Amino acid sequence: MISHEDRERIASAIRAAEAKTSGEIICVLARTSSDATGLPILIAAVLALALPWALIAFTEFTVIRILLLQILTFIVVAVILCLPMLRTKLVPHRTRRRAAHRAAMEQFRIHGITRKKERNGILIFVSLAERYARIIADEGIAAKVRSSDWQEAIDALVAHMSKGRIAEGYVAAIESCGAVLSAHYPREAASQDRLPNKIYLV
Repeated sequence: MISHEDRERIASAIRAAEAKTSGEIICVLARTSSDATGLPILIAAVLALALPWALIAFTEFTVIRILLLQILTFIVVAVILCLPMLRTKLVPHRTRRRAAHRAAMEQFRIHGITRKKERNGILIFVSLAERYARIIADEGIAAKVRSSDWQEAIDALVAHMSKGRIAEGYVAAIESCGAVLSAHYPREAASQDRLPNKIYLV
Protein backbone atom coordinates (compact mmCIF):
# COMPACT_ATOMS: atom_id res chain seq x y z
CA MET A 1 0.00 0.00 0.00
CA ILE A 2 2.80 2.39 0.88
CA SER A 3 6.57 2.35 0.48
CA HIS A 4 9.20 2.42 3.23
CA GLU A 5 10.25 5.92 2.10
CA ASP A 6 6.67 7.16 2.40
CA ARG A 7 6.36 5.67 5.88
CA GLU A 8 9.51 7.54 6.86
CA ARG A 9 8.09 10.80 5.46
CA ILE A 10 4.95 10.35 7.52
CA ALA A 11 6.95 9.53 10.66
CA SER A 12 9.03 12.69 10.13
CA ALA A 13 5.87 14.76 9.72
CA ILE A 14 4.51 13.37 13.00
CA ARG A 15 7.76 14.19 14.82
CA ALA A 16 7.77 17.72 13.41
CA ALA A 17 4.15 18.32 14.40
CA GLU A 18 4.59 16.89 17.90
CA ALA A 19 7.67 19.05 18.45
CA LYS A 20 5.25 21.99 18.77
CA THR A 21 2.57 20.37 20.92
CA SER A 22 2.11 18.13 23.93
CA GLY A 23 -0.59 16.29 21.98
CA GLU A 24 -0.08 12.94 20.25
CA ILE A 25 -0.83 12.02 16.63
CA ILE A 26 -1.40 8.42 15.56
CA CYS A 27 -1.88 7.46 11.90
CA VAL A 28 -3.52 4.24 10.71
CA LEU A 29 -3.98 3.08 7.12
CA ALA A 30 -6.28 0.10 6.53
CA ARG A 31 -6.61 -1.77 3.26
CA THR A 32 -10.20 -2.63 4.17
CA SER A 33 -12.41 -2.45 7.26
CA SER A 34 -15.14 -4.91 6.30
CA ASP A 35 -14.84 -8.65 5.97
CA ALA A 36 -17.61 -9.78 3.64
CA THR A 37 -16.24 -13.19 2.70
CA GLY A 38 -19.51 -14.92 3.64
CA LEU A 39 -21.56 -13.07 1.02
CA PRO A 40 -19.46 -14.13 -2.03
CA ILE A 41 -19.54 -17.75 -0.80
CA LEU A 42 -23.32 -17.57 -0.42
CA ILE A 43 -23.78 -16.16 -3.92
CA ALA A 44 -21.47 -18.80 -5.39
CA ALA A 45 -23.34 -21.57 -3.58
CA VAL A 46 -26.75 -20.36 -4.78
CA LEU A 47 -25.56 -20.15 -8.39
CA ALA A 48 -23.95 -23.58 -8.17
CA LEU A 49 -27.13 -25.10 -6.72
CA ALA A 50 -29.30 -23.50 -9.41
CA LEU A 51 -27.07 -24.55 -12.30
CA PRO A 52 -28.13 -28.26 -12.47
CA TRP A 53 -31.80 -27.28 -12.91
CA ALA A 54 -30.94 -25.19 -15.96
CA LEU A 55 -28.66 -27.87 -17.39
CA ILE A 56 -31.23 -30.62 -16.91
CA ALA A 57 -33.92 -28.50 -18.61
CA PHE A 58 -31.88 -27.33 -21.61
CA THR A 59 -29.13 -29.91 -22.16
CA GLU A 60 -28.59 -33.67 -22.26
CA PHE A 61 -25.43 -33.61 -20.14
CA THR A 62 -24.69 -36.66 -18.03
CA VAL A 63 -25.01 -36.49 -14.26
CA ILE A 64 -21.23 -36.60 -13.85
CA ARG A 65 -20.73 -33.67 -16.21
CA ILE A 66 -23.43 -31.65 -14.45
CA LEU A 67 -21.83 -32.29 -11.05
CA LEU A 68 -18.41 -31.29 -12.38
CA LEU A 69 -19.84 -28.08 -13.87
CA GLN A 70 -21.58 -27.37 -10.58
CA ILE A 71 -18.33 -27.70 -8.62
CA LEU A 72 -16.42 -25.64 -11.19
CA THR A 73 -19.07 -22.90 -11.12
CA PHE A 74 -18.90 -22.66 -7.34
CA ILE A 75 -15.09 -22.42 -7.30
CA VAL A 76 -14.82 -19.86 -10.13
CA VAL A 77 -17.60 -17.59 -8.85
CA ALA A 78 -16.33 -17.77 -5.26
CA VAL A 79 -12.75 -16.90 -6.27
CA ILE A 80 -13.84 -13.99 -8.48
CA LEU A 81 -16.25 -12.50 -5.92
CA CYS A 82 -13.69 -12.86 -3.12
CA LEU A 83 -11.29 -10.50 -4.88
CA PRO A 84 -10.92 -7.52 -2.49
CA MET A 85 -12.41 -4.86 -4.78
CA LEU A 86 -15.40 -6.98 -5.86
CA ARG A 87 -16.01 -8.32 -2.37
CA THR A 88 -16.20 -4.79 -0.98
CA LYS A 89 -18.59 -3.66 -3.73
CA LEU A 90 -21.06 -6.37 -2.72
CA VAL A 91 -21.52 -4.73 0.68
CA PRO A 92 -23.99 -1.80 0.84
CA HIS A 93 -22.36 1.64 1.18
CA ARG A 94 -23.91 2.34 4.58
CA THR A 95 -22.71 -1.00 5.95
CA ARG A 96 -19.18 -0.32 4.69
CA ARG A 97 -19.18 3.11 6.36
CA ARG A 98 -20.31 1.58 9.66
CA ALA A 99 -17.59 -1.07 9.45
CA ALA A 100 -14.94 1.59 8.74
CA HIS A 101 -16.14 3.73 11.66
CA ARG A 102 -16.07 0.72 13.97
CA ALA A 103 -12.53 -0.12 12.81
CA ALA A 104 -11.42 3.48 13.44
CA MET A 105 -12.77 3.40 17.00
CA GLU A 106 -11.03 0.05 17.62
CA GLN A 107 -7.72 1.47 16.40
CA PHE A 108 -8.21 4.51 18.64
CA ARG A 109 -8.43 2.23 21.67
CA ILE A 110 -5.77 -0.25 20.58
CA HIS A 111 -2.99 2.31 20.20
CA GLY A 112 -3.37 3.75 23.68
CA ILE A 113 -4.29 7.30 22.74
CA THR A 114 -6.40 7.61 25.89
CA ARG A 115 -3.40 6.91 28.14
CA LYS A 116 -2.26 10.52 27.95
CA LYS A 117 -3.15 12.38 31.13
CA GLU A 118 -4.25 15.46 29.18
CA ARG A 119 -6.40 13.30 26.83
CA ASN A 120 -5.13 15.34 23.89
CA GLY A 121 -4.28 12.69 21.33
CA ILE A 122 -5.84 12.21 17.92
CA LEU A 123 -6.13 9.38 15.41
CA ILE A 124 -5.94 9.97 11.64
CA PHE A 125 -7.61 6.92 10.10
CA VAL A 126 -8.06 5.94 6.46
CA SER A 127 -9.69 2.79 5.08
CA LEU A 128 -8.91 2.51 1.37
CA ALA A 129 -11.53 -0.01 0.24
CA GLU A 130 -14.34 1.93 1.93
CA ARG A 131 -12.92 5.32 0.86
CA TYR A 132 -13.31 6.43 4.45
CA ALA A 133 -11.25 9.04 6.27
CA ARG A 134 -11.79 10.16 9.85
CA ILE A 135 -10.03 12.11 12.58
CA ILE A 136 -10.93 11.01 16.09
CA ALA A 137 -9.92 13.27 18.94
CA ASP A 138 -9.65 12.27 22.59
CA GLU A 139 -11.97 14.00 25.03
CA GLY A 140 -9.43 16.61 26.21
CA ILE A 141 -8.88 18.14 22.78
CA ALA A 142 -12.43 17.34 21.63
CA ALA A 143 -13.76 19.61 24.40
CA LYS A 144 -11.79 22.54 22.94
CA VAL A 145 -12.03 21.90 19.21
CA ARG A 146 -15.18 21.51 17.14
CA SER A 147 -15.41 18.56 14.78
CA SER A 148 -15.62 20.99 11.87
CA ASP A 149 -12.18 22.39 12.79
CA TRP A 150 -10.63 19.10 11.65
CA GLN A 151 -12.28 19.44 8.25
CA GLU A 152 -9.30 21.17 6.64
CA ALA A 153 -7.14 18.16 7.46
CA ILE A 154 -9.79 15.74 6.17
CA ASP A 155 -10.19 17.74 2.94
CA ALA A 156 -6.44 17.71 2.30
CA LEU A 157 -6.25 14.00 3.10
CA VAL A 158 -9.13 13.07 0.78
CA ALA A 159 -7.90 15.33 -2.05
CA HIS A 160 -4.49 13.63 -2.11
CA MET A 161 -5.92 10.14 -1.59
CA SER A 162 -8.25 10.52 -4.58
CA LYS A 163 -5.13 10.99 -6.74
CA GLY A 164 -3.31 8.04 -5.19
CA ARG A 165 -0.94 10.22 -3.15
CA ILE A 166 -1.29 8.49 0.20
CA ALA A 167 1.85 9.84 1.86
CA GLU A 168 1.17 13.42 0.70
CA GLY A 169 -2.35 13.17 2.11
CA TYR A 170 -1.14 12.05 5.51
CA VAL A 171 1.62 14.66 5.64
CA ALA A 172 -0.84 17.46 4.83
CA ALA A 173 -3.34 16.18 7.41
CA ILE A 174 -0.63 15.83 10.07
CA GLU A 175 0.57 19.39 9.51
CA SER A 176 -2.98 20.73 9.74
CA CYS A 177 -3.78 18.70 12.87
CA GLY A 178 -0.45 19.69 14.42
CA ALA A 179 -1.38 23.36 14.04
CA VAL A 180 -4.72 22.76 15.78
CA LEU A 181 -3.10 20.81 18.61
CA SER A 182 -0.31 23.34 19.18
CA ALA A 183 -2.85 26.17 19.42
CA HIS A 184 -4.56 24.45 22.37
CA TYR A 185 -1.75 22.31 23.79
CA PRO A 186 1.62 23.98 23.08
CA ARG A 187 4.75 22.00 23.78
CA GLU A 188 6.02 22.21 27.35
CA ALA A 189 9.39 21.32 28.81
CA ALA A 190 7.88 18.40 30.72
CA SER A 191 6.00 17.05 27.70
CA GLN A 192 6.88 13.48 26.76
CA ASP A 193 6.34 11.71 23.45
CA ARG A 194 4.85 8.48 24.78
CA LEU A 195 3.50 6.92 21.58
CA PRO A 196 5.49 5.74 18.52
CA ASN A 197 5.82 8.21 15.66
CA LYS A 198 4.81 5.93 12.78
CA ILE A 199 1.95 4.95 10.52
CA TYR A 200 0.28 1.65 11.32
CA LEU A 201 -0.79 -0.53 8.38
CA VAL A 202 -3.70 -2.90 9.02
